[in-house]
Amino acid sequence: CWKMFTVAVCMAFLACLQAQELQGHVSIILLGATGDLAKKYLWQGLFQLYLDEVGKGYSFSFHGAALTSTKQGQELIAKVLESLSCPEDMEPGRCAELKGQFQRLSQYRHLKTNEDYMALSKDIEAQLQHEGLREAGRIFYFSVPPFAYADIARSINSSCRPGPGAWLRVVLEKPFGHDYVSAQQLATELGSFFQEEEMYRVDHYLGKQAVAQILPFRDQNRKALDGLWNRHHVERVEIIMKETVDAEGRTSFYEEYGVIRDVLQNHLTEVLTLVAMELPYNISSSKAVLQHKLQAFQALRGLQKGSAVLGQYQAYSRQVRREQQKPDSFYSLTPTFAGILVHVDNLRWEGVPFILMSGKALDERVGYIRILFRNQAYCAQNEKRWVVDQSQCLPRQIIFYIGHGELGSPAVLVSRNLFRPSLPSKSWKEVEGRPGLHLFGRPISDYYVYSPVREQDAYSVLISHIFHGRKDSFITTENLLASWVFWTPLLDSLAHEVPRLYPGGAENGFLLDFEFSGAQLRFCQQQLEQLVPGPGSAPMPSNFQVLTAKYRESPLISAWPEELISKLADDIEATAVRAVRRFGEFHLALSGGSSPVPLLEQLATGHFGFPWAQTHLWLVDERCVPLWDPESNFQGLQAHLLRYIRVPYYNIHPMPVHLHQRLCAEEDQGAQMYASEISALVTNSSFDLVLLGMGTDGHTASLFPQSPAGLDGTQPVVLTRSPYKPHQRMSLSLPLINRARKVAVLVMGRVKREITMLVSRAGHEPKKWPISGVLPSSGQLVWYMDYEAFLG
Repeated sequence: CWKMFTVAVCMAFLACLQAQELQGHVSIILLGATGDLAKKYLWQGLFQLYLDEVGKGYSFSFHGAALTSTKQGQELIAKVLESLSCPEDMEPGRCAELKGQFQRLSQYRHLKTNEDYMALSKDIEAQLQHEGLREAGRIFYFSVPPFAYADIARSINSSCRPGPGAWLRVVLEKPFGHDYVSAQQLATELGSFFQEEEMYRVDHYLGKQAVAQILPFRDQNRKALDGLWNRHHVERVEIIMKETVDAEGRTSFYEEYGVIRDVLQNHLTEVLTLVAMELPYNISSSKAVLQHKLQAFQALRGLQKGSAVLGQYQAYSRQVRREQQKPDSFYSLTPTFAGILVHVDNLRWEGVPFILMSGKALDERVGYIRILFRNQAYCAQNEKRWVVDQSQCLPRQIIFYIGHGELGSPAVLVSRNLFRPSLPSKSWKEVEGRPGLHLFGRPISDYYVYSPVREQDAYSVLISHIFHGRKDSFITTENLLASWVFWTPLLDSLAHEVPRLYPGGAENGFLLDFEFSGAQLRFCQQQLEQLVPGPGSAPMPSNFQVLTAKYRESPLISAWPEELISKLADDIEATAVRAVRRFGEFHLALSGGSSPVPLLEQLATGHFGFPWAQTHLWLVDERCVPLWDPESNFQGLQAHLLRYIRVPYYNIHPMPVHLHQRLCAEEDQGAQMYASEISALVTNSSFDLVLLGMGTDGHTASLFPQSPAGLDGTQPVVLTRSPYKPHQRMSLSLPLINRARKVAVLVMGRVKREITMLVSRAGHEPKKWPISGVLPSSGQLVWYMDYEAFLG
């Protein structure tokens, strides 16, 4: 009797547990259910979710919603549902049974007004009550344009949220803004309706199997990778997505976004963070993964115009004219190809180039992440005797192969002379490469090759992660804005750049090959550009020599920008060498701003004979911000020069704008401190060379028209106020500048043409034009102007 009673209690308890499990009901609402993305990927992904979860305790209902009329929508959905497929290893009868169940659970409804959403919520609640189910949660998948997000979000928040105890998950598709401001505006709008934990921003690349394997691979192979995954061993990282198709039929979208916003700002940048981020102790912790990704974003060095090369396939402008009814004279500047050089400024990756590249109308369709390791071995044996899995002289690389290309499917490849990797055996299997196949210059037999046991579509993977609440596969608001902070300045600087034209496909030849030096990227094959359009041969930049003349009765050197920077860098090095030879040291004072950036990079990467060990670096002016602030002139000096050269730290003299946790406070006497330091270290307070610029209002250093201090008087260093943010500045005064042995004034760009003309006719009027007060008392003044500033 006791045994019978025990069995009965256990059976009742199990039945109770099973009933509880079956009470968890999930409603999934697919908005835009009749659109291309939904028809191609999302319905199949939802069906795969049902196949994976059926019988595991949850019940489901699937609501396809759109603006299409009810009858037409039902017909479209019926066709989509009929086309769904099961995994190859599923028995046909079982497939037919589950497909029939899924079709019965799926319905179409017209959703537009707030009342429509209220009716949907009531229908879900009625179903729950009728079937005696407990609501687990609701998923709303926004497969709609971003302009529709706010209205839909408002309706869901006010009329279609689940009841207490149930979760809400809102899935959002890119684009998530056009730049930082628009992304922030959209994020703020959505944040007024949903909590951060309720939002799942999709980047489908994070669902691709090779990409999703990056962190698990790094985790499972920690022991082998710990000593290799850093700047001492990694030569470079390539993150590539090539397409053979062009933008035909999508030019309206492409004209607004272009290849950088479409692919690099999201897909490739997300991949970059997975490679570059510090590996959390527990990679199954979504919070830890997302936090480490954010830290990787914050370590990315700011991009300059020289960090990018752009291209556009030749037929693109013609397609835009045809599809958007543009006039025959219209030519688009939208890039369809981009190569970007990225650096990560931390101890692990300092100096390692990360190359991001994507384009349309290229020679092949392929995507991969390639980590190429330095080859630091010399092999005494003849190359013919090198053993693949032993020789350290063969290339060593790890490749996460996203798909297509020569392999045709996702794979992880590791050079045999590196280590035998460990991958999860349930989901990845080792395979033999196709005989005769070569990848990245080596036969496939040189690699350990692993492929998925079962290939899965990216959306199926991500929909499963949404259901299970795995946030690490999605983009948080914080990470999204960090990405736009990184990309927006580059996009702004490239807005008017003319991309290189390429024919498309195999005919591209070497036209899009690019190379990098320091922080600069350039095409290998230089393409001559016409300066004057029209028939016949146009003059080229190389036809013009460096022009020497007079400007304001001082020597003037004028040239094209590259030649001008090269000439100025040569002159600075020659001045430095002479000063060191004569005095044993060289004191150089540098201005901030954007104009000196190419010069600093030229000095950093192209002047190996520069006597840096004997050089003291001073600032001409500084913004009153912390030295680590991106606005800081010292930060610009650090980013573009100091990181590349070996100058003793005690020879670097930043302006003391940040003292006692205050910025440029008079009572802290920062200006007097800098003046005392100059007096103590610089003979007669006479710099060997001072580099200045000239603003469009005639200001130089941080001495502005009508400035109450610094234009005359005895103070060597002064606090000033700028009309531009940040307003507070510290600057060398004109009397101190004029004590220099040599002053070089660098003026570049067409925007400086007007002030160049005005100043050329001005007398000594420093109150009106501070630059006119620059006249070394016993030194030399030399003007360096590019042709656009000098000739317009």
